Amino acid sequence: MGLRDFIKDYFLSFWDYETPKVMVVKNRTLGIIYRGVQFLVITYFIWYVFISQKAYQESENRPESSVYTRMKGSAVHGDDVLDTVEYARPSEGGDVISTILRREVTYDQKQGTCAEHFNVANANCTTDSDCVKGEVNFDGHGKRTGRCVQYYNHTFKTCEIQTWCPIEEYAVVREPPLEEAINFTVFIRNSIHFPRFKVLRGNILAASNKRDIHKFLNKCHYDEDKEPYCPNFRLGFIAKQARENFSELCRTGGVIGVFINWKCNLDLDPSNCKPSYSFRRLDLRKDQASSGYYYRFAKYYSKDRVESRTLIKAYGMRLDVIVHGHAGKFSPIPTIISTVTAMTSVGICTIICDWIMLTFIDKNEVYSDRKFDEIVKEPRVPIPTELSFINSYGSNHSDLSDGVPL
Repeated sequence: MGLRDFIKDYFLSFWDYETPKVMVVKNRTLGIIYRGVQFLVITYFIWYVFISQKAYQESENRPESSVYTRMKGSAVHGDDVLDTVEYARPSEGGDVISTILRREVTYDQKQGTCAEHFNVANANCTTDSDCVKGEVNFDGHGKRTGRCVQYYNHTFKTCEIQTWCPIEEYAVVREPPLEEAINFTVFIRNSIHFPRFKVLRGNILAASNKRDIHKFLNKCHYDEDKEPYCPNFRLGFIAKQARENFSELCRTGGVIGVFINWKCNLDLDPSNCKPSYSFRRLDLRKDQASSGYYYRFAKYYSKDRVESRTLIKAYGMRLDVIVHGHAGKFSPIPTIISTVTAMTSVGICTIICDWIMLTFIDKNEVYSDRKFDEIVKEPRVPIPTELSFINSYGSNHSDLSDGVPL
């Protein structure tokens, strides 16, 4: 058969109509497989699709959200009493807030010239010719003056630089960690709005007046079972929930994510829409060189009419508040779509069992001969009979009466 005949047969067969043929197969094994697959498909749609995933609901996954945070607490550090202005950055913030747990302080820095740190590349020298005037090493601390000077009270020399002196590595004072910060509390206020359903919810317990709200918030601490609407969290509680050691966080700092999850079934009363909280460390700890969390800031002042500063390297715990929301409500359209999908998926059972029957059970092609029939419409052929028509000259009617007794 040539290519032309093949294309012609394929084109003509394309317009054939196929219809299922009902055939009852008395095979117990095949029947068990058929009902078993039906049971799995129906169970999947009832339990997972409709009950667990609530496919009968219209949903919204991108709500509008606002977050307000505030740190509370005080601690005694040496002879000083620290409040939120000293250790919280910012003291009142949005979805990010941090608290200082340990400080490294360099006091009384002034603009001038001093020796570069010996760990900086090409900083060690013996003569002035080893130092290039005006050169700036971006891994160093300032601009080189071209002189080779003694490294503070040591015997070796390094290149002189113009910068804030003395440099941090030489004059830094490492303070003990602020262990009392374990009892500091962070207030996290969150409100969420689902515009599709016009539902607005907050994570603070509703009260009849503001005085009752303030009284409640001043004494409560979050507890999943007892106080789910109290947004005050102890830093020690957050570290414990994130499976972190608070003493280690004081030493290196860290970034912890506070996840607020709103999963609301609006087929029920909106008051049942409550937030759930989870905590997880976000910064990578595998790379010890860049793990943890710290930042620098300076306090400037004038001493003997000369601008001076105190440089502070602060290690702390940073909290990133991340809000997720999902709301669903019954709607006929997704219900119809899911129901039709479920009914259509039951047809998979027949396809699977047909494949098993024709592949593994039908060894002698008994089932395939009965399952597939090809019907072709043939042209009608006249059926011959023993009757004939007699044309007589005197009549137009058949005369079948001669010799026949009446």
